[in-house]
Amino acid sequence: MKRVNHEPGYVLHRYDWSESSVIVEVFTRAHGRMALVAKGAKRPSSNFRPVLLPLQPLVLSWGGDAEIRTLKSAEWGGGHVMPTGEALLSGYYANELLMRLMAREDAHTRLFDAYAALVHVLAAEKGETLHAAALRTFELLLLRETGHLPALDAQTLTFAPLEPDESYSLVAEGGLRSAHEGQGAWLPGRGWLALAEALDDEAPFTAVLGVCASLPGEQRASLRQQLREMLHYHCGGGILRTRQMMIDLQSLPS
Repeated sequence: MKRVNHEPGYVLHRYDWSESSVIVEVFTRAHGRMALVAKGAKRPSSNFRPVLLPLQPLVLSWGGDAEIRTLKSAEWGGGHVMPTGEALLSGYYANELLMRLMAREDAHTRLFDAYAALVHVLAAEKGETLHAAALRTFELLLLRETGHLPALDAQTLTFAPLEPDESYSLVAEGGLRSAHEGQGAWLPGRGWLALAEALDDEAPFTAVLGVCASLPGEQRASLRQQLREMLHYHCGGGILRTRQMMIDLQSLPS
């Protein structure tokens, strides 16, 4: 039986397996998304119960060669506590995107590092603006690492370079293309060029986060709309559960 020891990871989702056990979908740095059965995890005395929580850095060990491996140990990796409030919902949203867009056992070390950075920002209680910028950063890196993001320094169909003062829209079926202000979501060429340069930085999460946070309010909202539409398209349609939850909560009377 193949044994993997002391692998950094995060719980993305969990569901019942039997009266006493659960299956956890985890995102690990060197092995990608894995399905692990945590035997006895629902028992009051289980060491897994207080540890297998979402948005917490973990150190995992497992064994087996079946599609669903057997979790041997799980320890808290330290560093921060779980996000709360809207930041918690944002973390669940990121988890759902990973579940939808990542195949099992397909390693994405750079995406894992971006996810870890996102969770750290969400747990730090640094304000809605920074949390939103961190989400946009993660969405961009997720689209790039899964092969769904076109080059952001040229128009997709013509390969024509972007003009800093012209307007461009990112669309799921056509990539980056010329747009007209006031007609749908768009960003100026200089915004897309700044994002393209930041994505190629040695520390892409930090670099892209800086660009997203520095965009004017209207452009931040426009970028959010364009990325959400692209993610919705590549997730196969149907509203995300976490997105519907956010909508439902916002509709509640204050």
